[in-house]
Order: sequence, then structure tokens, then C-alpha cells
Amino acid sequence: MTNTGTIVADTSTDPTDADVAAYAPTACILCECNCGIEVRLGGDGRTFDRIRGDKAHPASKGYTCEKALRLNHYQNGGERLTSPMRRREDGTYEAIDWDTAVREVAEAFARVRDTYGGESIFFYGGGGQGNHLLGAYAAATFRGFGGRYRSSALAQEKTGEFWVNGEMFGRGVRGDFEHCEVALFVGKNPWQSHGMPHARTTLKEIARDPQRAMIVIDPRRTETAEMADFHLAVRPGTDAWCLAALAATIVQEGLTAGEWVRDHVAGTDEVCAVLRTIDVDAFARVCDLDPQLVRGAARRIAAADSVAVFEDLGVQMGLNSTLCSWLEKLVWVLTGNFGKPGAQFIPTAMVPLVAAGKVYTGKTSPVAGARIISGLVPCNVVSEEILTDHPRRYRAMLVDSGNPAHSLADSNRMREALRALDLLVVIDVAMTETAQEAHYVLPAASQYEKFECTFFNFEFPGNVFHLRRPLLDPLPGTLPEPEIHARIVEAAGLLNPDDMARLRGLAGESRLAFGAAFLEYMGAHPELGAVAPVILYRTLGPTLPHGAAAAAVLWNAAHRCAMTYPDSVRAAGIEGEGLELGEALFDAILSSPSGITFSVDDHEVSWTRLGTDDGRIHLVVAEMMDELTRLSPDGPPHDPSFPLVLSAGERRSFTANTIFRDRTWRKKDEHGALRVAPADAAALGLVDGGRARVTTASGSVEVMVEVAEAMRAGHVSLPNGFGIDGAGVSPNELTSYLHRDEFAGTPLHKHVPARVEAVT
Repeated sequence: MTNTGTIVADTSTDPTDADVAAYAPTACILCECNCGIEVRLGGDGRTFDRIRGDKAHPASKGYTCEKALRLNHYQNGGERLTSPMRRREDGTYEAIDWDTAVREVAEAFARVRDTYGGESIFFYGGGGQGNHLLGAYAAATFRGFGGRYRSSALAQEKTGEFWVNGEMFGRGVRGDFEHCEVALFVGKNPWQSHGMPHARTTLKEIARDPQRAMIVIDPRRTETAEMADFHLAVRPGTDAWCLAALAATIVQEGLTAGEWVRDHVAGTDEVCAVLRTIDVDAFARVCDLDPQLVRGAARRIAAADSVAVFEDLGVQMGLNSTLCSWLEKLVWVLTGNFGKPGAQFIPTAMVPLVAAGKVYTGKTSPVAGARIISGLVPCNVVSEEILTDHPRRYRAMLVDSGNPAHSLADSNRMREALRALDLLVVIDVAMTETAQEAHYVLPAASQYEKFECTFFNFEFPGNVFHLRRPLLDPLPGTLPEPEIHARIVEAAGLLNPDDMARLRGLAGESRLAFGAAFLEYMGAHPELGAVAPVILYRTLGPTLPHGAAAAAVLWNAAHRCAMTYPDSVRAAGIEGEGLELGEALFDAILSSPSGITFSVDDHEVSWTRLGTDDGRIHLVVAEMMDELTRLSPDGPPHDPSFPLVLSAGERRSFTANTIFRDRTWRKKDEHGALRVAPADAAALGLVDGGRARVTTASGSVEVMVEVAEAMRAGHVSLPNGFGIDGAGVSPNELTSYLHRDEFAGTPLHKHVPARVEAVT
């Protein structure tokens, strides 16, 4: 194995049989790409002794960044729970056995349901990064008790874009960076956050090719911005003005893809009329940018044969976040960058993250009245939904694979809300900050001790699904989430044991016979639809090869995928018609430990997947049109008492997410330093390695200082992933639940007004 700076791959050409046998395939869990890796265990049978890229993985093909090398710190970080825990009246915890824990949890949820109604039970979590199979089973518990409202980390970031995508395309879209002529990154630093296959290799290839170009919109001179042809280093909070100026330049200079737009786009005249009123030079000056730089970037986009665009947390957690999502899409739609190589596409999905069509249908949360987008309550209103006398407030909460006490805005208020609940049940691998407020904590197996997979399947033209087999047995005292939820559902008396035994017997004879009986049974018992995943787990699950009972929910997913995309599935080499195709796809998933390509498409198929009623892209989103006209020519508001803008949660080389609870994995930036521009450091009397106090409207913390040339004046940043192990601070000690996007309710973590003072 060689480490070439940042790309890690095994380069041996003739491994021995013993070497091959020593490694087992799995995947990295530190970003949505879930690159295939191989792990060799140490002599104790549990330590990750060596990690390398899995060349057999159909998407990553041996690629992985250096972060995967640190996964032993997740698996063997030393904070694992190995017994269910029950909170005593004095706030301490006692270990209890699983039978007691399951019985008492089921009884407690039933009491809340019977007293206040099932809709008073709220669910947070359901999977993150590569931990996704649990989502279906957790939903079975939640919905089995009558729950209606839920949220997850997606509502921290993506719901504004989900809404815009639903209105414009009726589906989610992605960019083809492997083949694009121009790559545009908006609030995105893929060198650190990845988010696309072979991120660092792809960035290098674009940067080296004189016929290609890279455009980055970001206040910081990130690693990606260093490679860019155009770095639009906007003043923090002015992304909407910058994107509007790009779109306006394209319209005002006649750079739109005229005939293509006429054939494929609706609402062009209305949107272009508004864009023609924008003073591009004035908007550029709001951003503290040279107007000619903005115009030059717009012209390069318009001149390209293909443009791929990626927006991310830098704008999705910033001012005007939903508006930015809309404006970014105007830029590439008006220049004709959809449904062709190197542009935007609509991928297949094993399990869709977002349903097709409009994702905001008028439903709102019961107390705050916040928009529920793609079925998710905004994270920033969760405390409002609890800390109230409203009769429909949330009374109980199930948290599975999530840590809202640490990851949601305004940690003090979030902890107060969790303590106000009648019942809080947490399922996790460690005693997280949220678990420390719970009435019951149920210990889960780690991601490498159970069957798992990812539902972030966005590769194109070949899309990949990977069912990962466990590398290790679960620690004694822990259980995989499917087993935990099945036991709770059974303890609640929601399943008939005799019916389960009959269906399990049929599954042992033939999956086709089981399928017919299962559909008949569910048709006769529609009230059991909520717990269908548990029914599959208890009946089909025990008959699956390799002990893959948890994968039973994928049987239904495979059939749905085969029915939705039969030509794409067959193009991937999976044969069959009708139900046989779904069975063949499911068999391929079960028998491929390094993952499979489950669909193959051409780019033009994206046109058939548009979810709009007329098969055209719809530019007009009325709320966004109004918001664009309200952008002040003076730029965003400014509070002199908080003269700086804090990005609370920067992705750095030695940060990840809070599944890492072992501080020894960090070789750099051990304390999570506050990054400050040299000009600000000089003005404030700050020195590199010194101390400073950061104050916002919500709190104040003391931090170490790093004077960083990459920062622009007026902008400071703290990394994410800190404040959980005695190192650094949690950024959400400084954020406010009220500081959120007007439309989607997403937090404005990347734009927190702050002041900084030197500490002697």
C-alpha cells in the first residue's frame, strides 16, 4: 500500500492468497460516498490493523482518502455501551437486562400514546452516513405507536434544496463532475467534504486540463478554491447576491441557451424579466467582488459545453439558503446544462431519499407551524415543539443514530427540551450527549458489527448499491437496531406470532410463494403497514444467506427499484422480467460483498424522470421570485455589536462527524482552533496559538487561535465534530434556534454574528 499524499490505494500487483484472505470488504462511513475499503484485523480479532481501498468496489475502485485510515478510532474508541441503561430518579443510570428494557420501553411509549395520542411521539434520526438499514426499522417502532412527526440531519441542511428541486424538477438532481467542462462549487469544498466519487482525483484532473475550468463561491480560500480558475471570495452572507449577479449576467448579455430553453423550460419570461432588473455591478460590490470577475465567471459557464454544479452546507446553512438553492439552479438551467454528459442528471434510486413531485404539500409542525418538507420537521423548531403548553406538543422522543443535544442549534435549550419530555429513548453505540438526558439508553452494534448499506446512491451512468457484511460480532450486551426495534414492536403486542410463523415457513420454501402470501397478508391487515419492516425481518429475514436478516427490507426495495427502472436494471446485467427481475436484483445484492452496479443509464433518460406535470423544467418558484426582489442593495443586515461572521462547523482535514468520540484520532488541530484572518488578528491583538473569547447572542466560549491566510477579513470559523471528548468546543453552544431560514427552517450555522476578544 502506498500513501500518495491524500489518495490511499493498495498498489500491490501480486498479493498472496494469505494476504487476500486476511482482508474483508466493507466501506468507509465518513461521507456520503461510502467508498469501498478492505480491512485486515489485528491479532485480537477486533482492532483494524490495516485499511486499504477495495478495488472490487464498482464505484470507488480502490480509491479512498486518508480519513478512512482512522476508522479504528470509531470501532475501538473506548466509549461503547454494552448494557441497556435506565435513568434513576437522582439522574444517575443503572444497567438493566434487555428483557426488562424492551418491556419497559414498550410500556412507556404505549402510555404516552394512550394518554396524549401517537402524534405526541417524535422521532429523530433514522440513519446517517453509512448507517441506513436501521431507518426502516426505527420507523416501524415510531409509526407502530402512532407517531407522525419526525426529523433528521437532512433537515439541518438539505430541505431548502429539496423544496426547490421538487418545484422545479419534481426530483432530486446531481452533477456529472467526471465529464464536465466547468465545475461550479457553491459553498462546497469537496477536497475535504467529498460528496462525489473520487473527489480529490477528479478535482486534480479538472485543474490540470486547460480545456476545463473550476469556479468556487466561498469566502475562504479553501483547498478547492486554491485549484480554481475563478474564486469568487464573497463577503460572508452575500452568496445570494453573487448567484443573482451570475444569473443576471447570463440573461442581460444574451448568454442563455435560447432554443434549448424554449423547448424544455417553463416560466422563462417571468424569471428573466426579474433578472433583467438586477444591477450586476452593484450586486458584485455587495459581495466585495470585482464585477468583471463575476461577469467573467458567468461567461465561462455560458460558453461551456457542459457545467456540473454542487451546492453544499456553506450556503445551505447560510443566509438566504433556500433562495441560493433556487438561484444556483437558474444559472445552469438557463445555460442548458441538464440531461447530457457533464451536466446535471436524475439518478435511479434503490430507496429514494425524497419522494417524487412537490415535497412541500402544505403540512406544518403542530406548534411552531413550520413547513414540513420531505416529511421532515425543521430541526430548529424541535425545542419549540416541546417547551410549550400547547396541547399538541411532543411528549416523547425516540432518537436512533442521532445526537440532537450536540448537533442541533442552541445546545442549552435543546437539553432543556429533552429534559422536559415525559419519555426519551436513545439507541446508540455510546453514551452521547443526548443519551445523557434519556430515560432509557439501548446499546447498538457498531456499523462494522452488523449488516449495513448506504442509500446515498447517486453514481451515473452506472449506479451502485453496497450491502456490507459485518466484520466483527457485536460486542456482548449490544444488539443491531433491527433486532432492537423488532423486540419493541413485539413487546407492544403489534404482531401475531402464529402469522409470523406461517409466513416464515413459506419464506423457507420459496421467496415467490412468500411474496404472494406477504402481499395477501398485508392487504388483509392494512393496519400493520407501519410495522412491515419488522414483519419482513422476522419472516423473510431468517431465511436469507450469510445471516443477512437485516437485509429483509431490501427485498421490497429491490422489487420496487426493478419495477420503476426495469430497463436500467437490465442494462446493468441483471436479467429477468417482472417479479423475476426484482428477485434477481435482490439475489445480486445479497451475493456481492463489494457491492453491485444495479442500474446503467444514458444521460437523456433524465428527461423521462422529471416529475413535473408537463415534463418541462419549471423556473418559477413564487416565493423565491419575491425573495429575490427583496434583496437589499446594501447587502445583508449588520449588527455593530457583533462585527464578525462565525462559521460554526467548518470541515477540516482532522474533523469528521460525532461518531468519532476518541480524541486521539486527531493528529492536527487537536483543540479545534478558531481560524482568524491575519488582518483581524492584528486588529484584535490575537496571536497564533493564543487564546480568544468568542461571543454570540447565544453564548460565549474560550478557544485557541489559529491565524490563517485562507480566511478573509471579517470571517472566523470553528470546526465541526468537537466538544464531545474534552477537546475544543461544540459550535452549537454559540448558535440560536431562532436563527434559521425563513422558508425551510434550516439553521444559519455558517453565518453567526459574533465578536472576538483576546484572552490574556
